[in-house]
Amino acid sequence: MRMIFGLVLVAGMALAGGAVYMAKNYIGAYQAELARAQQNQKAVVPTQTVYVANRPLKYGEVLKEEDVRAVAWPQTAIPEGTFSDMAVIFPEDEEEVRLIMRAMEKDEAIMEVKVTEPGEDIGLTTRLERGMRAFAIRVDVASGVSGFLRPGDRVDIYWTGSINIGPDAGEVTKLIESAVSLIAVDQNDAELSSAQIARTVTVAVNPNQVAALAQAQSTGKLSLSLVGAGDDTQLSEIEVDQVSLLGLKEAAPAPIAEKKRECSIRTRRGAEVVSIPIPCTN
Repeated sequence: MRMIFGLVLVAGMALAGGAVYMAKNYIGAYQAELARAQQNQKAVVPTQTVYVANRPLKYGEVLKEEDVRAVAWPQTAIPEGTFSDMAVIFPEDEEEVRLIMRAMEKDEAIMEVKVTEPGEDIGLTTRLERGMRAFAIRVDVASGVSGFLRPGDRVDIYWTGSINIGPDAGEVTKLIESAVSLIAVDQNDAELSSAQIARTVTVAVNPNQVAALAQAQSTGKLSLSLVGAGDDTQLSEIEVDQVSLLGLKEAAPAPIAEKKRECSIRTRRGAEVVSIPIPCTN
């Protein structure tokens, strides 16, 4: 009986030792795996949401929600001025749009320096409607309305020059364009706070008007007349020359005096031919 008890005790101790050994190996493997996992976790770079371009974006385009997408960007390499919140790029209570100021390629980060604030203008290209062109006109203190022109004003354009063809030959002033929009004064396309004497103004016109203004500027002098705000008067053809300006009348041609008719006969007296006047019968 004692022998059996001793065998059971030895067997139990052997089993217990084996179990302890197996548990030790398991715990060691677990700890090693845990250490590897912690090491791998330390090697993972933390990221943050950044919005990038979903397609190539060109200068002057309107930035739309479908043009951006969110990506995970390494926190240690995020460029300054990026956007991490869609609500910041497209505010819910803001109806104005953002415009592209710098061309961007697909997957390039959207940055504050590359887009405008909502509603902000970026220059002449956004002020030109479809089919319109910008044309610069040389002006001085007289032809430029003494420096009181502002971007956004409307002006009538008059041409003064000489005409050398036909009965209207002489110097004339003629209205060639009416209510043309100014989009810049000198190189400034923003509102001006005070009067300044400009050397050039830029107007928005169609291609045909560009050709007409270029021809007019090269053959005479252009002068601008400021149109009042809200004035929608349709001007008819306006043309003034010196005669109509001063109220002069063209001198009537001098009457041509009728030449007195003289009749005569010729007769020979020897070697001399003599002319003798006689009354005219017809």
